[in-house]
Amino acid sequence: MTGHGNIVFTDADARNLRTYLIGGGFLHIDDNYGMDPFVRPAMKKVFPELDFIELPFNHPIYQQQFKFNKGLPKVHQHDGKAPEGLGLFWEGRLVCFYSYETDLGNGWEDQEVHGDPEEVRRQAFQMGANILQYVFTQ
Repeated sequence: MTGHGNIVFTDADARNLRTYLIGGGFLHIDDNYGMDPFVRPAMKKVFPELDFIELPFNHPIYQQQFKFNKGLPKVHQHDGKAPEGLGLFWEGRLVCFYSYETDLGNGWEDQEVHGDPEEVRRQAFQMGANILQYVFTQ
């Protein structure tokens, strides 16, 4: 990606990411508020034949060491929408997990940055641990 302020996702970037993901790689995208209009077109460029689908709450990514029986934890409210765990599947394998309307990454930052309560931060870290465990055990 190039540019300053304006992100340019080139055809070469899309090809490289596609090769990585098809070859066994995994991508987690966390929607820091306002990224959605850029994430979806970029990933459509990578996988024009795929669409994001919402993962059911019983998907293994939510059922690793820490159980999230109601899906993603909500870290930041923003528009008050419910968080969604979206996935792109290539030949039955989850290659991209998009945590939308949650801002897990904000919960991973130092407490002073966003002032999130410790319980919210704990849930963000636990979900992050689930994502990593899922990636290494799928």
